[in-house]
Amino acid sequence: MAVKTFKINGMTCDHCKRAVEGALSSLNGVKEVSVNLKTNSADVTYNENQVTESQMKQAIEEQGYDVK
Repeated sequence: MAVKTFKINGMTCDHCKRAVEGALSSLNGVKEVSVNLKTNSADVTYNENQVTESQMKQAIEEQGYDVK
């Protein structure tokens, strides 16, 4: 397992948090997601043999957020 922290711009509310968590959790290989609105970040625990950082970034961006 690996852990990646994504910095996410544009999240302002619990709906935003749930949207990002849902998008990431739906990816095969993602085991745990923790989104923090105060730090505008998401910590993702994932299996690097099943999902890539690029795929996770794309899932976040598809929800309308900018990933750094």
